[in-house]
Amino acid sequence: MSDKGKVEIPLSDDELRQVALFAAICARRVLPIFEAACPNDHRPRDAIAEAEAFAAGNKRTATLRACAWAAYTAARETKRAAAANAAQAASHAAAAAYLHPLATPHQVKHVLGAAVHQALALELEAGNDIAVGREQLHWAANLASPAVRSVLRRLPPPIQDRGRFGELLNELDAELRR
Repeated sequence: MSDKGKVEIPLSDDELRQVALFAAICARRVLPIFEAACPNDHRPRDAIAEAEAFAAGNKRTATLRACAWAAYTAARETKRAAAANAAQAASHAAAAAYLHPLATPHQVKHVLGAAVHQALALELEAGNDIAVGREQLHWAANLASPAVRSVLRRLPPPIQDRGRFGELLNELDAELRR
């Protein structure tokens, strides 16, 4: 237990890199949606590139963290929901390197946030076709490495959030815990 009474989980650097790689692949898949809406805004692209560099062995840096926040800001600034979700996926990809080794439901969003936002971005692009969202979750589940699944299984399930993001998060979480 940590000094704040929260249970810590074992989390290796390799596992962190696997989570970041999973998130970056998911985010890169929907980057064209953001770039079509905001062609001169490179913040999500930069966040994904930093996540990929971390996954390839680079250290966590202030630039990586700043890119995560910048992509988050880009998501808030765009008016198109699909583009916002694509930028959120990029933000989650860069932030995945900062997953805390704490067994809290919130940490599940750090592991699966990019995958859920990519599914939601593609679902919205398809005119709110929920079948597309589910198909993208299955794609992400198949992408998830044993390391990503192992990290997720050490965490408690996510809190049942309202809204479509919460539905997709819980669905992907359940599929990966099987």
